[in-house]
Amino acid sequence: MGMTAFILGRLLSAVPIFLAISLIIFVLMFVVPGDPITAMLDPRAASLNPEMLARMRAQWGLDDPIHIRYFRFLGNILQGDLGISYRTRLPVTEEILARFPATAQLAFYAMIWATGVGITLGVISAVKQYSILDTGSMVVALAGVSMPVFWLGLMLMYLVGVLWPILPPSGYGTWRHMVLPTITLGAAMTGLFARLTRSSMLSVTRLEYITTARAKGLSERMVIYKHALRNALMPVVTMAGLQLATLMGGAVITESVFAIPGVGRLTIDSISWRDMPTVQGCVLFLAVAFVMVNLTVDVLYAFIDPRVRYD
Repeated sequence: MGMTAFILGRLLSAVPIFLAISLIIFVLMFVVPGDPITAMLDPRAASLNPEMLARMRAQWGLDDPIHIRYFRFLGNILQGDLGISYRTRLPVTEEILARFPATAQLAFYAMIWATGVGITLGVISAVKQYSILDTGSMVVALAGVSMPVFWLGLMLMYLVGVLWPILPPSGYGTWRHMVLPTITLGAAMTGLFARLTRSSMLSVTRLEYITTARAKGLSERMVIYKHALRNALMPVVTMAGLQLATLMGGAVITESVFAIPGVGRLTIDSISWRDMPTVQGCVLFLAVAFVMVNLTVDVLYAFIDPRVRYD
């Protein structure tokens, strides 16, 4: 019953978050200079046909007061309707669902890369504390956290895609196209996981049960990987879930740099076209994904760590 109440409480607490996000993005799109109708048309047609512009604004409901448009937008959301794209004339929901697999694939690959490399570097640093390996691993982790995503992406495109044409510099379709975006998007998380794993491992290895395991004659490999690492990964698992949700939004820049047809690139393109329904739908979709992933992590955390209870 405690777990059920916790899940319901988290779902209810997400409602004002969604409302706030919808209101903020709606107001921002309203105050941004420009007219979405003229953005859809040829500039010459827009200047020569003011009557056509007026009819189109009335057709799309852009002549209504902002509060009426906002409440109409909320009412459509409750019915599962995110509106119609100004640019493509297609339902926004269909466009997002068509683009989501690319974003999910990129986020999944980046998470696998970041956790695998980051945890490995963190364990090596903790086991070989103050050694050259420790210093080198932390330098790599610091570099990954410090480098901007767009800069790292452009450098990888130039070095590996142009200067030494080993991998495709951009595009989408095969696993080769996903290598550079995966490294770019996962670089910051790799450094974060490495530093967190190192810190957690150093804390765990000083506990009494680790000393007892060594006193029993267990090999150092058994002590580190069976006893210490399992408990040291608890904060890493929590952080991984939070970062997975963050990846959904962080993929916006990476998808734009590498021309990946995901939700992030759809958002950027829609902003440039002032396609308000699509922008609002993309932001809300990413917000829902973020909250749901966080909720899933909280629930799974209770099963992973029996010390956690939601009573």
